[in-house]
Amino acid sequence: MEIVFEDSQVLVCRKEAGLAVQSGRVGAPDLVSMLKNRLWEREGKEPYLGVVHRLDQPVEGLLVFAKTKKAAASLSAQVQDGRMVKQYLAVTLPEKEEIPIQGRLEDWLLQDRASNSSRIVPKETRGARKAVLEYRILKTWNVPGGEGEKESRAALAQIRLFTGRHHQIRVQMAGAGMPLAGDRKYGSGNFGKGDFPALCAWSLAFIHPGTGKEMAFQCRPEGRYFPAGGA
Repeated sequence: MEIVFEDSQVLVCRKEAGLAVQSGRVGAPDLVSMLKNRLWEREGKEPYLGVVHRLDQPVEGLLVFAKTKKAAASLSAQVQDGRMVKQYLAVTLPEKEEIPIQGRLEDWLLQDRASNSSRIVPKETRGARKAVLEYRILKTWNVPGGEGEKESRAALAQIRLFTGRHHQIRVQMAGAGMPLAGDRKYGSGNFGKGDFPALCAWSLAFIHPGTGKEMAFQCRPEGRYFPAGGA
């Protein structure tokens, strides 16, 4: 966990893959508890830390937290109306030889809490929620196969989210024939059977609740499936 920006109203940090934003299990480490402990030690009082958006536990990347209730209201409104722009980098494993260089995916997702998974369903399915993202393929490369296996093809995709559904990027990209490397829940193929899906929230932009200025942050992915430098 790394704090990349902080003032009296907002705190931007980078979450590592595998760390929960908030954990419901007693004694399990999570990002919010770690940040609160650090602020408490520094300021000598219980801090306010408002969660306005999240990342799935296996996903690495940038998050912004509010340090006041007024800032939390402003940031939450930006999440709802789309002024907070969240972009991701992902390594995908295209299942077809030819894939569109860019595209917009619109699906209806249904979450299954019992299995902690989501799936694409017909629009009229009860409980389904619309999911929208846009992607652009930045580069492709070949990955050597193991003994007796064919080589695989990987692609680096830049993704912008317009909705925030459960496992949205992983489900939609898999549904479009481009599952994420390292994704054991929705992935496929021999390459990429790692610990975490190759997904990083690399770019985050929002309007500062106090100054009204646009704030923009970027980070490089650290997952082992990403090419050097993330691009």
